[in-house]
Amino acid sequence: MAGIAYKQFTLGIEEEYMVIDPVTKELRSHEQRIVHDGQKVIKDKVKAEMHQAVVEVGTDVCSDIDEAFMDVATLRKTIHGIAEEHGLWVGASGTHPFSHWESQLITDHVRYSEIVNELQEAARSNLIFGLHVHVGMETREMAIHIANSARYFLPHIFALSTNSPFWEGRRTGYKSFRTKVFEKFPRTGIPDYYESIEAYDNYIKLLVKTNCIDNAKKIWWDLRVHPFFNTVEFRICDIPLTAHETAAIAALFQAICAKLYKLRMQNLNFMMYSRALLNENKWRASRYGIEGSMIDFGKEIEVNTRVLIYELLDFVDDVIPQLGSRHAINHIHNMLEMGTGADRQLKVYEETGNLAAVTDYIHSQFLVGT
Repeated sequence: MAGIAYKQFTLGIEEEYMVIDPVTKELRSHEQRIVHDGQKVIKDKVKAEMHQAVVEVGTDVCSDIDEAFMDVATLRKTIHGIAEEHGLWVGASGTHPFSHWESQLITDHVRYSEIVNELQEAARSNLIFGLHVHVGMETREMAIHIANSARYFLPHIFALSTNSPFWEGRRTGYKSFRTKVFEKFPRTGIPDYYESIEAYDNYIKLLVKTNCIDNAKKIWWDLRVHPFFNTVEFRICDIPLTAHETAAIAALFQAICAKLYKLRMQNLNFMMYSRALLNENKWRASRYGIEGSMIDFGKEIEVNTRVLIYELLDFVDDVIPQLGSRHAINHIHNMLEMGTGADRQLKVYEETGNLAAVTDYIHSQFLVGT
């Protein structure tokens, strides 16, 4: 099953960056100047987000992880350079260490106006920064099958990505407080299991028909079959500090999809667990990152999170050669040793007692390895 079977698992990566005032270290509106200047260079790969202190970028459809990494590295360098021209900084962290959302401006756009009008304070306070990874699928039927099974692994990879330990000047006690902020939105979190793509589509149609949503993009789950593309979109992760971490996480999502596909082709399946059980592991990941333990539902015991991540690496190991992603996956070992973005932010804070120093650190990591 070498080669051809794995070419379908293309990658697309979206990252959300914070715009920072280099003097105050606060979040700062860039009045869409970074987006406007960026579009002259990288076209529609950069766009505005709901808050004016956020810049969103997205790669092309990439055939493998090397292409994806190069694209992410180029996007980071481009946005960093444009921000500097405007006397601004950019950084990648799931939350800003101390800026308050109340003082941040909302982008003047009909879509964001609608969301704020409907969700009110939940939308205005949603000043967070995530990573979305799209993995290409041959059909939507295969996409829903893989999405159902991949739910199990979401907390494990989320734990690796945790990078938001501070909120509004406070040490939250969480490794990812970003998810706690986002949970105020409806239709978030780990999705249910869907027995078929028709069942999933019928759910969407019902929500549209009953005026819950006007389009399927208002499903904000941690993972979804994309409404318009043949992809499974992984949305659970905090934006990592560095491009290498982003690539490692994207490569792991891709490998999980390829492995589940391989099992399916051999008439094998992965165990399905309920959303309620999976949420126990998600909570542990948000609270402790890779420092805690999670539940191994097969054995019904607690296991050290790092051990479970090593087990996950073993599980996908046989598809990695065909994907050509060994070097990107190997970076996960570095992440397990160095600690997550949250661990490193907390270390800076413990050494300095200063959240401005943490912001400096976030900015300093943005181009590392690019």
